[in-house]
Amino acid sequence: MSVDAIGNFLTIIRNGLMASKPFVIAPYSKIQAHIGSILKDEGFILDCAVVEEEGKKFLKIVLRYVSGESVIHEIKRVSTPGRRYYVGADAIKPVIGGLGVSILTTNRGILSNRQAREHAVGGELICTVW
Repeated sequence: MSVDAIGNFLTIIRNGLMASKPFVIAPYSKIQAHIGSILKDEGFILDCAVVEEEGKKFLKIVLRYVSGESVIHEIKRVSTPGRRYYVGADAIKPVIGGLGVSILTTNRGILSNRQAREHAVGGELICTVW
């Protein structure tokens, strides 16, 4: 039995949004930090910072709200440990007509769907956010 760290990370964010928390704390990993930085660059969260407490690293994700409503309407895991989902560079589809973002892991690192199309690379589709 394996633990889906990315799925847990997305669930922590989702639960924080449902409870209208100003920020959430998640365990640190490089891939989660990259996902957080993409969400920040795309405007879905306010900040993603590494916090060290008692020798352990955590990610502090400051959630973004506009007029009391969350900017993130849905954050969904696509590729799971049981069923990996790969897309080619030409098969990357826009999320909700370009309003959302897909996050992929490629041979050039963790990229958004726009960056992946720009670099003409495909990879494993981790999640979609809108």
